[in-house]
Amino acid sequence: MCDTIEVQSPNTRYTEKYIEADYKYDTTIVKKEKGILKVTPRTTRVQFRTSKHVPKLGVMLVGWGGNNGSTLTAAILANKHNITWRTKEGVKKPNYYGSLIQSGTTRLGTSETTGDLYIPFKDMLPLVNPNDIVLGGWDISSRNLAESMERAEVLDYDLQRQLIPMMDKMKPLPAVYDKDFIAANQESRADNLITGTKWEQLEQIRKNIREFKEKSQVGKVIILWTANTERFCDIREGLNDTSSNLLKSIKENASEISPSTLYAVASILEECAYINGSPQNTFVPGVIELAEKNNVLIGGDDFKSGQTKFKSVLVDFLIGAGIKPVSVVSYNHLGNNDGKNLSAPQQFRSKEISKSNVVDDMVASNSAIYAPGEKPDHCVVIKYVPYVKDSKRALDEYTSEIMMNGKNTIVVHNTCEDSLLAAPIILDLIILTELCQRISFRILSSSETAFQPFNSVLSILSYLCKAPLVPKGAPVVNALARQRSCIENLFRGCLGLPPVNHLDLEHKLSDPIAWCTEQPEKIRPSVEQDVNGFIKSKHDAAFLTGRIAEDIVFKGLPKNITS
Repeated sequence: MCDTIEVQSPNTRYTEKYIEADYKYDTTIVKKEKGILKVTPRTTRVQFRTSKHVPKLGVMLVGWGGNNGSTLTAAILANKHNITWRTKEGVKKPNYYGSLIQSGTTRLGTSETTGDLYIPFKDMLPLVNPNDIVLGGWDISSRNLAESMERAEVLDYDLQRQLIPMMDKMKPLPAVYDKDFIAANQESRADNLITGTKWEQLEQIRKNIREFKEKSQVGKVIILWTANTERFCDIREGLNDTSSNLLKSIKENASEISPSTLYAVASILEECAYINGSPQNTFVPGVIELAEKNNVLIGGDDFKSGQTKFKSVLVDFLIGAGIKPVSVVSYNHLGNNDGKNLSAPQQFRSKEISKSNVVDDMVASNSAIYAPGEKPDHCVVIKYVPYVKDSKRALDEYTSEIMMNGKNTIVVHNTCEDSLLAAPIILDLIILTELCQRISFRILSSSETAFQPFNSVLSILSYLCKAPLVPKGAPVVNALARQRSCIENLFRGCLGLPPVNHLDLEHKLSDPIAWCTEQPEKIRPSVEQDVNGFIKSKHDAAFLTGRIAEDIVFKGLPKNITS
């Protein structure tokens, strides 16, 4: 449990079970009347309630024996047991770099002594410790996790050597395999399978989840797909358009029901959150409806780890600066099993769709440079090169129009270990999803409403996904800064803190005395004064004004400011 922060405000209350916070949610409503945009500020009073009880968490990975699954397992074990290892660069220590929650920080406020104070996300609210997660899952390959780790060739040898005794006892459960949905080149790996009809496979998955929960004695289980990319499945009336039709189609053994959809349905029926880390359309309308009926959280799609994350930052910057991207070309090659599977046309098409839509909301945000319906040419290429293995190479070319018909071209080359970027994202998806299961809120109005959970479609996970799944009618946001701000402000809202504000108005006044006079309680109590009430410390003057104070002395401060 997080006990490092205590908010001192009448809007924030700590009880034995909950953190409760009253929050003002400010928005603006815009209407166009006779050519005039009329803007109306609106404030909605909300009360957040966050359960302080952090359960023992179990996570079942579909594709546990793949590069992502074995790398994540190894990372958790190395961190849990504080395993160090030798390389040609010296002794290395385990960490969770790349995880927003474990290694990212957020501005909490202003410190008396150091100015802006940043703290890790993990210290803001009661969160699951990744070292305590119990892992399990399925894979079409029968190799144990130690063998999977060795095959992946991601981690240093000395680390693998120390982890093998822990991981060789971990073996994935048999998995659902349908060669119609993944590349034919995966068939040679498929020696660990759940057989039978689709309904029988569904029942077996549900049984696996129940047995895992009982055996591991966890309070909660989350299921995450980190297996091969599937081709897109058809969405048809009577097949998977409603939850009842979907269940009926599974019972009838309909061929167009994908393995990932079977896992999603099984998870929902077992009241376990389900996250899709690949680009296929797992969440057909029937799955979403089933999740909503059962109040189960679902999220996806497709881990946003390297090239796409960078793209969602750079294009947002260009368009936000009034520069007009007209061509975005992305080339990738990689040599792991993901690359092998994506070498098949139908599976590549799923990934291409996921990667290609990432700039749409940014383009739509700037009508000053894009006409209605206009958008950049956007091309995505992925090639399989076995030699590079998990070390993915990405080359991007961004061509933009600048002032007076000028052209600007930015070329970026990115080399990264694919699984070492994906594994911390998996952690964040799991930990955020578990937290959101403990958050409820209600609208405070004249007719006070009951507490309600999040919508089943958990769009707060957008920061971590290439193709964010959002509730029907909700805007899709791909811009990385907006996605991160959403997470940041949710954490703050749960503590009754206002949204992040970069105005820093107190540092922009020509006469800082006015700020001090109006808000004396805000001033640091350690202000050094002489007998006449003058500030003598240059540091204190700089703290109050936001600028270096050389030989400046301010007079007339309120008498209630004491040293």
